[in-house]
Amino acid sequence: QVQLQESGPGLVMPSQTLSLTCSVSGGTMFPNYYSWYWIRQPPGKGLELIGHTRYRGKTYISPSLKSRTSISVDPTKNVFTLQLSSATPADTAVYYCARLQRNDYVWDYWGQGTQVTVSS
Repeated sequence: QVQLQESGPGLVMPSQTLSLTCSVSGGTMFPNYYSWYWIRQPPGKGLELIGHTRYRGKTYISPSLKSRTSISVDPTKNVFTLQLSSATPADTAVYYCARLQRNDYVWDYWGQGTQVTVSS
């Protein structure tokens, strides 16, 4: 059974970098038909796409976040990471990692989500 688990600080100071890791267990990241996503949900709002990557490192980041966001992947360690620089309170959200199986376009696995609060 594939499992995704987010990890990282729950509290980030404004202007600092928000860093999260998604660890994938029970499966491999190598097939190119998997895309690995970061998604967030601010309080009282809907889900927001941050970006995604594949095992070869090809990455897409939402234009609204592109200037301060990077996503990296290490399929040999079964992890992918998110870095969001210059954090502001508007970045406060529950952050999720998820897998999209692109053959059928099915979101088949999600992490449980991790709360990140940006505050001094």
